[in-house]
Amino acid sequence: MKKNSISRRTFLKSSALAGAAGMVGTGSALTSCNSGGSDKVVYKPLKEPGSYYIPDLPDKASDGRELKAGVIGCGGRGSGAAFNFLNAADGVTITAIADTFKERVDSLAEKLKSEKGIDIPENMRFAGLDAYKQVIDSGVDLVIVATPPNFRPIHFQYATEKGIHSFLEKPICVDPVGYRTIIATAKQAQAKNLCVITGTQRHHQRNYVEAYKKLMEGTIGEITGGAVYWNGGKLWHRDRQAGWTDCEWMIKDWVNWAWLSGDHIVEQHVHNLDVFTWFSGLKPLKAVGFGSRQRRVTGDQFDNFSVDFTMDNGIHLHSMCRQIDGCANSVSEFVQGTRGSLHTSASNMAIIKDLAGNEVWKYDFEAEKAEFKQSDPYVLEHVNWINLIRAGKTIEQASETAVANMAAIMGRESAYTGGESTWEAMTASPLDLMPKDINLTGKMDMSGFVVPIAGKPYIKK
Repeated sequence: MKKNSISRRTFLKSSALAGAAGMVGTGSALTSCNSGGSDKVVYKPLKEPGSYYIPDLPDKASDGRELKAGVIGCGGRGSGAAFNFLNAADGVTITAIADTFKERVDSLAEKLKSEKGIDIPENMRFAGLDAYKQVIDSGVDLVIVATPPNFRPIHFQYATEKGIHSFLEKPICVDPVGYRTIIATAKQAQAKNLCVITGTQRHHQRNYVEAYKKLMEGTIGEITGGAVYWNGGKLWHRDRQAGWTDCEWMIKDWVNWAWLSGDHIVEQHVHNLDVFTWFSGLKPLKAVGFGSRQRRVTGDQFDNFSVDFTMDNGIHLHSMCRQIDGCANSVSEFVQGTRGSLHTSASNMAIIKDLAGNEVWKYDFEAEKAEFKQSDPYVLEHVNWINLIRAGKTIEQASETAVANMAAIMGRESAYTGGESTWEAMTASPLDLMPKDINLTGKMDMSGFVVPIAGKPYIKK
């Protein structure tokens, strides 16, 4: 990620920390359980302050020039991101929207008019597989890309060619061809001084940002390993309806098809993998994993994965994800260090313990509520994006997110094939999940959309 000179914000006033037994570091929402009273533990930092990026996270973006946004992808996440953007600042609006299907375009347009008073005229509503070009060419300053993931690399590429700032929902690619497109486009975005933010919203969630700062300060020592989890219930699916073409059904049921979503290890679990690659600064050297399909009812994906990653400095990361109802759930991350460990979750946790299991630091959510009105990371990522654009600064998160994305792809391919997957081979692989005969109106060859069986030849979609 390209660094910039944006100033840090002191997250919480010191008065909100009254009653803590002591402080480890400053400017953080925390309680400390050090037994040494006023004695302050001195840690060896992993990185010096100022050498790593910390976002400024006020409740709302600063006032500035008006910004016109386009939305590509008007489904649940695209509609959500549109309102997150509008809630992040004053003086911003949405002027053009697109989706594969006209009914989704009209649905978002009606919602924008009824809830925000924004009237999208018919000539700024676009539908079809190429509708993204019409939005980007319509005179917008920035674009929110929230289509099914396989399409995001080409949408990012076109927006960057046109000099448009991009918000890319995660994941940002589903295969090595898409990965290489993202990396090449990210370099072009940097050269054009564009602001590129991705939907890995933990980077804009205050408990994670504070936990990252504590890691960089050396609170748990050198990182020696970890485990990350997204074990949850089944997501939605859509049964095929009469009159739907093959492509129409798959896109409307996209979270269940590997060519569209990358499978759930890529589409969902990338969040947790991203936390570890962000916190550690490491990328995976190789992956050995397994998975299976137990209860998924549409599509061609697995519904569980377990992967052992060897990172590029030799330490190991265990990755586990599952989408099956009625099982033990956990969406969290664990990082082990030479001095202690960190346990984080999106909902309610950021805790550091020493090697004896004593709590030495935790994030204070109640203090955050007392200081801030806005704590939704889905909004805060847009606050940061808008502030950087208005300040004329550059940020480029796509290449960083691509590391976690590639880790997920490596884990998926190892589980699908039963073999070992390596960074070197996978980043150079010709694997391209985009169907060659994709079309919305006719039939497609569906013979390749089969559930992989480990140990047998892998059928490319």
